[in-house]
Amino acid sequence: MSELDYGLYPSREMQLEWLQVYLKAYKLFTKNTEQVSPRELETLYVQVNKFALASHFFWGFWALIQAKYSSIDFDFLGYAVLRFNQYFQTKPTVMALKIPE
Repeated sequence: MSELDYGLYPSREMQLEWLQVYLKAYKLFTKNTEQVSPRELETLYVQVNKFALASHFFWGFWALIQAKYSSIDFDFLGYAVLRFNQYFQTKPTVMALKIPE
């Protein structure tokens, strides 16, 4: 894991398109409607991105523990650096996202 291409991460537009389809399907099966409001869509977008940020931190921390205790031949420390770098790079943008009122 020496190279991760975070450039392949979906753009805001791609995420919103996917989340729109997801919410429509969810609402169709649970509420008998397909209507998704812009507020619902933006709320889910913010939540997803904040959890993605948390995921970088979690896997970075996990990799640090594995680097110390795992017997598996893998560069856990290098992986931790990659994940923490992405965490700190995206944190300002993601933390600026606000759930609409």
